Amino acid sequence: MKYSGIQNKTAIITGAGEGIGYAIAKALAEAGANVVLNDFDELKAANAANEISTSTMGNCIAFHGDAGDVGTIEKIVDFSIEKFHQIDFVIPNAGITLFGEFLEFSPESFQKVTRLNMQGAFFLVQYAAKKMIAQGSGGKVVLMSSQVGIRAYRHLTTYAMTKAALRMLAINLAYELGAYRININVVAPGATLTERTEQEQPDYAGVWSKLNPNGRVGSPEDIANTCLFLLSSEADHINGQTIPVDGGWTTAGKYPEDLA
Repeated sequence: MKYSGIQNKTAIITGAGEGIGYAIAKALAEAGANVVLNDFDELKAANAANEISTSTMGNCIAFHGDAGDVGTIEKIVDFSIEKFHQIDFVIPNAGITLFGEFLEFSPESFQKVTRLNMQGAFFLVQYAAKKMIAQGSGGKVVLMSSQVGIRAYRHLTTYAMTKAALRMLAINLAYELGAYRININVVAPGATLTERTEQEQPDYAGVWSKLNPNGRVGSPEDIANTCLFLLSSEADHINGQTIPVDGGWTTAGKYPEDLA
């Protein structure tokens, strides 16, 4: 399906040098949006933006920097408006996962996770929303939660807390920003095969395909397709909602240990 209301709009996506963020950036560019692609790694951001611009009809430019830093966040938004004169879509996709037992989790690790996952998302949406309100044309935000923010998972307490917090952020902002025609929704990916998850667990796809009710692991494109819908005009009346994209994993919530 070809969604409406995306062409010629401007989108900011953080953490988009690879994986889910990259797939979202590419899907938006293919739909005709102007995309500002952020990644902490300067070379990765530049290569990703170049690949998307070359392979699609869209316009994708890179902006490297730390998406958890408030000063950098403001620069990304200002840069987007300078280049494309508006900001319409925001996807704070950048995030970090740190495993660790709750009783041993250090303050340094806690701050590292919360700084990017919560602070980065909160202030990117805040600063972009101010610009959207000044423009008077509304906008849309898709926050990136996780199935781990819906159900418990061992050794991921801090990460889970941050991802659950994003769901509540969307609920509150849907209520607070709705009058400005700014929609805030959430996608909660399940087991998705990316460069990161493939490094974290050997045979990631093989293990999780056995645990998912639909018998396969998710792809970045599965997440990107859902984001594209939520950013489109067809989703104008959806606000403050969380959509799990997990192949049905959260209906039962089995873990790799259950295969033993």
